[in-house]
Amino acid sequence: MARKKIALIGGGQIGGILALLAAQKELGDVVMLDIPDMEGVAKGKTLDITEATPLLGVDSNLSGTSNYADVAGADVVIITAGLPRKPGMSRDDLLEMNLKIISDVGKNLKKTCPNAFHIIVTNPLDSMVYAFKKVTGFSKNKVAGMAGVLDTGRFRSFVAMELGVSVEDISAPVLGGHGPTMVPLVRLATVGGVPLTELLSAEKIEAIATRTRKAGTEIVNLLGSGSAFFSPAASAIEMAESYLKDKKRVLPCAAYLEGEYGINGYYLGVPAIIGAGGVEKIIEVKLTADEKAALMNSLEAVKTAVKETKL
Repeated sequence: MARKKIALIGGGQIGGILALLAAQKELGDVVMLDIPDMEGVAKGKTLDITEATPLLGVDSNLSGTSNYADVAGADVVIITAGLPRKPGMSRDDLLEMNLKIISDVGKNLKKTCPNAFHIIVTNPLDSMVYAFKKVTGFSKNKVAGMAGVLDTGRFRSFVAMELGVSVEDISAPVLGGHGPTMVPLVRLATVGGVPLTELLSAEKIEAIATRTRKAGTEIVNLLGSGSAFFSPAASAIEMAESYLKDKKRVLPCAAYLEGEYGINGYYLGVPAIIGAGGVEKIIEVKLTADEKAALMNSLEAVKTAVKETKL
């Protein structure tokens, strides 16, 4: 059986971690692509990981390039190309610069990887995944944004820190846009099946929800330059693995809505089943009036960013 092929568009911090995780999990062979000026970085990082594969005990062929012909026929494409946030910048400040980059990437991938499952990581996430779909015309099942997996991971981490329990036993879904308007679904959060609301006070839970919304900014401020890279990479790999292995994981991600949750024609973070067909099904959660209002508020923020793409 031929190995799967994973194309990583962007050789920055997230791209490097993606390549390492894909190799460690033996998901397939990895081709990392960056612009000609950065081709050496893509080649250097992939060669470095290749030299670690004997020590990791894994088989994966990794290579770097600046030529889209080399990623042709990829099974999964993960796109991180774009500028990272700096302190004081909102995700939306990046829109104009990263829109040009994502449009160029989309035009090239339309020619070389029309059948791949495309995972967008570039910020501002919800408008970039929308722009990518518009530019490529790819099916909604084959284009998703990595955000909900990351936001949920952050929510789970903070709950685990607070309770001193394993993150494995925590389920804590997050809906909505990837940014300050995201909606942590506290009502449905559980720890080993026990509702979170029975384990923590409302004040403690609200503090955790607030930290989840601001988690990306917290890391940007601590790093002083650039933004998170380990957790976004792990999140995108979780989506890619579910697709490649047809695991049918229920993962919250930015999926294209056509009537679900009463929303039409936008990408927004919702729970989705990811299998061999890509985003195979969107799961609709019955929301309370307050949750629905919060989700609509998040949608308005996404609509504003999408409007700026002029697509």
